[in-house]
Amino acid sequence: MNIKEAKEQIKNAMTAYFTKDELGEYIIPIEKQRPVFLMGPPGIGKTAIMEQIAGELGVGLVSYSMTHHTRQSALGLPFITRKTYGDTDYDVSEYTMSEIIASVYDMMEETGVSEGILFLDEINCVSETLSPVMLQFLQYKIFGRHRVPDGWIVVTAGNPPEYNNSVREFDIVTWDRLKRIDVEADFDVWKEYAVDKAVHPAVLTYLETKKNDFYKIERTIDGISFVTARGWDDLSQMIKLYEKNNLVVDQKLIEQYLQNNEIARSFAIYYDLFRKYKSDYKVESILSGTVEGNIIKRASEAKFDERLAVLGLILDAMLEELRGVMQTENVMKALLAVLREFKAAAPASSAVQAQEFFNNQIEALRKQIATGRESSRISDEKVRELVMTTRILEEMSVAIMDKADGNAAFDTVKEIYDGRLKAMKEKAQETGVRLSNVFHFCEAAFEGGQEMTILVTELTISPVSTAFISRYGCEEYFKHNKALLLHERRQEILREIQEFDLD
Repeated sequence: MNIKEAKEQIKNAMTAYFTKDELGEYIIPIEKQRPVFLMGPPGIGKTAIMEQIAGELGVGLVSYSMTHHTRQSALGLPFITRKTYGDTDYDVSEYTMSEIIASVYDMMEETGVSEGILFLDEINCVSETLSPVMLQFLQYKIFGRHRVPDGWIVVTAGNPPEYNNSVREFDIVTWDRLKRIDVEADFDVWKEYAVDKAVHPAVLTYLETKKNDFYKIERTIDGISFVTARGWDDLSQMIKLYEKNNLVVDQKLIEQYLQNNEIARSFAIYYDLFRKYKSDYKVESILSGTVEGNIIKRASEAKFDERLAVLGLILDAMLEELRGVMQTENVMKALLAVLREFKAAAPASSAVQAQEFFNNQIEALRKQIATGRESSRISDEKVRELVMTTRILEEMSVAIMDKADGNAAFDTVKEIYDGRLKAMKEKAQETGVRLSNVFHFCEAAFEGGQEMTILVTELTISPVSTAFISRYGCEEYFKHNKALLLHERRQEILREIQEFDLD
């Protein structure tokens, strides 16, 4: 199955394992829970989906690679203790707590998370001395004398033998204690992730026309040659940083991530063309609706790969703006919840109490950010929203320092909130116009071509664009997407007032 299907299978298993009875006890006790074993080639996103699952379920995540562990680090170190049996004292060997088990307890202590996932990667690469210990662990969730805490589910992962010389074949006894899920690389599934995470448009448009280059592992006379999903993702991030710092992206850089000479050379050539298209087509003029006729003419006469590159440039810029609007809206919703609470308390609050209220809110958000990062329970995007919310609350806290009482403080923060809300609505309206301009350009440049279908499809698979269109609408989108009724505009003026009005 593909990684998306595997994620759903694991998530469903986690939901089942976390289910409790009427007495609050786990229906399937921890020793009866089969650990999930995610088997698949390297770099396809096995670790990434575990982070996503933890975030979506709101549980903790502790990750370990088993390749570096010895019997001592997994079991703990032996020490001598004195015990009395009958009338005689004896020296007895015991073990300190396993580093792995201790890390779970550390997270519980530091974050307050009581449930989570213990993810052990490369589990089929453990040393020979550790193999018997792993069998005991998979069956009883115990390392030495110490057990995985209740509420923590074990998920493991590994590569097939053809990808890793260190792999040890499991016997039937071991396999019979695992819930095995086999995963394969799939570009179309990865693309959904890539669009949502804003992978560089040069990577996406290149792979759209050369899907066979997405994942490849070959054995040559010079050694192993490979390209993985992880490689494309990491290369994308580095290209963005190079561009931001005006550094040259060349084949030498690309080869560090795409370790297949032919594919690296091919993408390097394509990237140079892509940069030229970015300069020639003036994407900002397309979004602003001021594009010149010669650019439209060039696009209409271009070959398909050039059209696709231009479309990728436009979508990348547009999705970034849509993402900004929806992120700001989420921040405004979070602020609204805080201010509604403050409004109820304001009439009876002194200036000191008002200040204390905001300081407590700020401290709570800082703690949520810290524990979320530590436990991997929240995404990077959510962290950014929390940071933005915190900074606005800090601004409000400073603004009310000299106010006479709670009512005066509320008037001040409401003014700040209303100003930001107005700016958000204006930005959303402006962004909606720019999205319409994208459709107008594509209608003029690609009339009768499949590019319009690609544009609508890309906007449909992106969560951020569907969220924006569902809320703010886009007549051009619905005009070209009549069949997809699920994405009709659901926003009404009354709902908008109810969501953001403080009065």
